[in-house]
Amino acid sequence: MAPQVPDKQWAQVVEQKGGPPVYKEIPVPKPGPDEVLVQIKYSGVCHTDLHAMKGDWPLPLKMPLVGGHEGAGIVVAKGELADGVEIGDHVGIKWLNGSCLACEYCKTAEEQLCAGQQLSGYTVDGTFQQYAIGKAAHVTNLPKDVSLDGIAPILCAGVTVYRGLKESAARPGQTVAIVGAGGGLGAMAQQYAKAMGLRVIAIDGGDEKREMCEKLGSEAYIDFTKSKDLIADVRAATPDNLGAHAVLLLAVSEKPFQQAVEYARPRGNIVAIGLPAHAFLKAPVFESVTKMINIKGSYVGNRQDAAEAVGFYARGLIKAPFKTVPLKDLPKVFELMEQGKIAGRYVLQMPE
Repeated sequence: MAPQVPDKQWAQVVEQKGGPPVYKEIPVPKPGPDEVLVQIKYSGVCHTDLHAMKGDWPLPLKMPLVGGHEGAGIVVAKGELADGVEIGDHVGIKWLNGSCLACEYCKTAEEQLCAGQQLSGYTVDGTFQQYAIGKAAHVTNLPKDVSLDGIAPILCAGVTVYRGLKESAARPGQTVAIVGAGGGLGAMAQQYAKAMGLRVIAIDGGDEKREMCEKLGSEAYIDFTKSKDLIADVRAATPDNLGAHAVLLLAVSEKPFQQAVEYARPRGNIVAIGLPAHAFLKAPVFESVTKMINIKGSYVGNRQDAAEAVGFYARGLIKAPFKTVPLKDLPKVFELMEQGKIAGRYVLQMPE
């Protein structure tokens, strides 16, 4: 028997580009033929949500907008063509809400490159609401014995950094430098890297983030606010002073993207993941060529990446550091985010 679904719900709605989000009652949406309606229990808050509110990126921005793309909850309704998921299943709604499933990229498991992709909390309403819509083919099945609050950040932060580490081609025993290691993405990246047998150099700023990174098992912490020569410090933290085999750029400012070539070792792979607004990748041509550096982007993950990332968490290999606050406190979370004062992840709890 399907659960009773109300007509109204509480949500955080951005009514005009730039915000702020407004906590208000809105109608509960109804799923289309290939969609499911998920009662969201928890939703992580990502820096992307702040970019979405501001309309920072050259993507079509829905307005008014319900943000959010790390939603974990329970399926309460489904369309007649929604296969592979049943009412009562625990599922996650991610950044990639839907894709065409028919283009070259969808057919080769690169659906994040689909020209017809739908993005939760940017081009379609996301998970900062009690009930959210997801395409049945793209929701991620979650184990029922795993807590929904802790697994919510895996649905973006976890999947994104896991895919980035795969793109880095770093092998067990090699060193990866993680820039922005003390943030929500960075905390996940350190743990996935360690679970994959990699050695971690954490780069970030502040003593609170140092403490967190050291607890997560980083072999070295480089504080960019105190370092007199960040390049030399990173190289010195590698076993042979040659630099990192791989660099994951999770920063939300441009400067770290310009520095990475200098502390990546020859044949090193630099993976850009963070999306600072209006930023550019620049690298010295001489060092890039003579060190044979590979610079590439990594954009979220596909459906299999999501299943694998959830599997790491379900096996107890990832413990995402998070703080839980009520949905109504989203503006306070954004304020802390803009001030760079968040270590780990904030997770919003939906009202009952």
